[in-house]
This record gives sequence, C-alpha cells and structure tokens, in this order.
Amino acid sequence: MTSEFQISQYRQVPAPDLAAARQALRNFRREGHILAALEGLHQALGNVFALPLPGFRSVVVVGPEANRLLLTEARDRFCWRSEGDPVTRLLRQGLLVVDGAFHDNLREVMTPALHRSLFPRFVQTMWQITDRVADQWLDDANIDMLVEARRIALLIVTEALFGADVSPHLDMLWHDILKVIRYISPGPWLLWPGTPRPGYGSAVKRLDAYLHRLIAQRRMHPGSSDDLLGRLIASGMGDTLIRDQLLTMLIAGHDTSTALLAWSIYLLATHPDALARAHAEIDAVLGEQFPAEIHTRHLPYLERVMKETLRLYPPIHLGSRIAAVDMTFQGFQIPAGTRVLYSIYLTHRDQHYWPDPGVFDPERFTPARANERVAYTYLPFGGGPRNCIGASFAQVEAKVVLARILQRFTFSFAGGNVRPHMRATLEPSPGVQITVRRREGSQVRRTVAAADGAR
Repeated sequence: MTSEFQISQYRQVPAPDLAAARQALRNFRREGHILAALEGLHQALGNVFALPLPGFRSVVVVGPEANRLLLTEARDRFCWRSEGDPVTRLLRQGLLVVDGAFHDNLREVMTPALHRSLFPRFVQTMWQITDRVADQWLDDANIDMLVEARRIALLIVTEALFGADVSPHLDMLWHDILKVIRYISPGPWLLWPGTPRPGYGSAVKRLDAYLHRLIAQRRMHPGSSDDLLGRLIASGMGDTLIRDQLLTMLIAGHDTSTALLAWSIYLLATHPDALARAHAEIDAVLGEQFPAEIHTRHLPYLERVMKETLRLYPPIHLGSRIAAVDMTFQGFQIPAGTRVLYSIYLTHRDQHYWPDPGVFDPERFTPARANERVAYTYLPFGGGPRNCIGASFAQVEAKVVLARILQRFTFSFAGGNVRPHMRATLEPSPGVQITVRRREGSQVRRTVAAADGAR
C-alpha cells in the first residue's frame, strides 16, 4: 500500500466554485455534452474534485495514480455493489455487481466460456452475423450505424455465448433491451432515487421470461456444454442466478461492442485517409477469404484504429466504487460511504499523457511508441482482477465485424453533429448516419455469393 492512501484526516475535497462552474459551462456550450463540463471541472480543480449533488455524495478522481489504487493496490478498501443503484436492481447477483469471493467464484465458472481456444468458432459466427445484417443494406442508402452495430452485437453475444439464435425474437426484445439500458443510464435517479420508470417493470419481466425459456430449453436438451449457458448450468447454479449472469452478459456484452463499432465507423468515415488505409490492409490480408481467427493477428492498422477509438470514446467511460473505510487520497479526505468515480474518459484525454488528446491519431499505438505510455493512463476495459471478463472477446469481435464490413463496403459520413452521450455506455448521439455502397469487383461478388451459399 502506498503512503498516499491511508486512514487519516486531511483537507476536504474541493467542490466547484464560481470559476470552476464558469469553466464547466464554457466547455458545455462549446461542445454540447456533459463530459465536456466534467473536463472543465478537471481543468479548474485538478485530479480530485467533488460533485456536490443532492443525495449523490461523490468524488471524481482522474489519472494513473487514482486508477492504480482503485483497481489494484487498494481495491479491497472499496465495494462495487451499491444496493440503491438501478444497475444492481436490474442485474441482482450478476457478475458485474457482486463483490469478494462470490464475484471470484462466478468469474471462475464463466471465464472458460470466453477462452481463446474458442475464438476460431466465435470468429465464424461473428462474420456470418455481420453478413446477415449487412445483406439488408442498399447501395447509396443512409443507415444509422449505431442501430446496425447494436443489431450485430446482440445477435453475436446471444449466439456465441448462449447458443441461441435471437433473430426471430429481436424485434420483440429490442424495445425492452433499450428500456432497461435507459433505466441504468445516468439520469434523474442520481438525485431522486424514487423517480418513476414507466414501462421498466414490464420490460424486465419479458426479458426474464425469454432468458428463463432459454435456460429451460437447454436443461431439456443439453447440447453444447462449453458455451456460457452450458457452463453455468453444469456448475449447478439455480435458474435465478443463471438469469442474472445471462442478463449481465446480454446488456454489458452487447452495449460496449455497439459503442466501439459505431464510434469506429464514425471515425473512419470522417477521416478518409484512415478509411483508405484500412481498406488497403483488409484487401492485402483477407483478399477473397472469409475472416478467420488467424487474420485478426495480422491487421495492425485496424487494431490501432480500434485502440484510438477506445481512447477517445471509451464505452465504459466512468468507473464507480464505494469507499468501505475512511481514507485519504493525495491528501484529500474521503469518508466511508463516499462514491468514488474514476473517470476513464478524462484520463484518456489528459494532455499530460496524451499530446493533442482530442485528435484522432491511430499512430499513438504503434509498437515503437508503446514504451512512451504511462501505466494506467489507458484502460478502456478497466484493470486489475476485475477487468472486463469479455475484453478479448470484444476486441476480436470488433476487429472481425469491422474487417468484414470493410471487405464488402465503402462508406462516407452522411453528416450531422455527433456528440458523446452518457448512457450505460458512451454512445454517439443522435447516431452515426453513414452512406454505404458495396465495393465493386469480382472479388467482393464472389465473397458475398460464397457467404450466401454457406448459409
């Protein structure tokens, strides 16, 4: 344990004063989103500051020292679970919202379902589902890539991890999934925990009914035992606890991928040179072949695009912990019970660690520059023992989906003012309008025809 993190009585965490509030307001007016206001508070108050909201006792911390302490060195002094939070009420005993040995035991059961040895099978599922969705895209049509990315990600997570084709039920479940995502997104509940949520209860009941049907069907017809659902059943868990894990993976597993895919397409479409370079790499590596797991290891430029996308727009932009004991950090008093928010977004855009932090520059992530990066300044999937269980899966998924789209299509940005929006993940708002066109040439025609035949 470092000496700067001890039980003590030091100075109070600074709350926004008039100057800080003005800086936050200027940033908000310029960029039009709440995260810009938080950047203003960070600029004015430093790496530790309070958010004095009624009923929401919280401290924001920024930077590698804070991230290291919360995620590794002092993680036993914090709790993840907060009984009053909507995410806890939704996921109940899901992996994401439990602490201690219970969390570790759940993770031990679930991790093998995401093992790299299964990636070749996952990759095939990923490109086939991408084709299934993209086959509906018409030349010169404008599509909302946020919607299309969500469709792809939902189908992938349910088929790869649950062994279920949700396609026939997607229209029925779509509204309910969006409803529960809104329920756990930042909103009036932060100030008024009893804020009414019309329609939420019925949406959860329908999702629960669907998941319980999946569990019952698998118990009757065991089938594969190495996917997530099979492993949860084989572990001896009851249906209610299995439901909690399935819903956790359904919501967290698809929503993060949705954001990454949508932002990646947005950045490529608004940076034509990067798009041309990505197309050239895909053509050189894939040619006429379907994406395979081996290809994902030989797409360095696409990987850099993804990493830079995750830096600029990390899907999980904010982490939350509850201080379990009185403590101090960098001389500031943090009483037990305080919610401590570590801002991944602000750390990823801190000019002390990232030159020109608002600029899209995939070359930040070349191997030659890897040693320049300070530890814990880049953590799109968290860090430490509680890092995202699906991090490797999500990165391979994004690479395969993007590679397949780039193999088949070219696209351009259809315009609009796209801004980051704080929902359960950091989404592009109001969406990403893209004009798509199938790439010409016999190579693409043969690839698409072969895919159609394979299905």
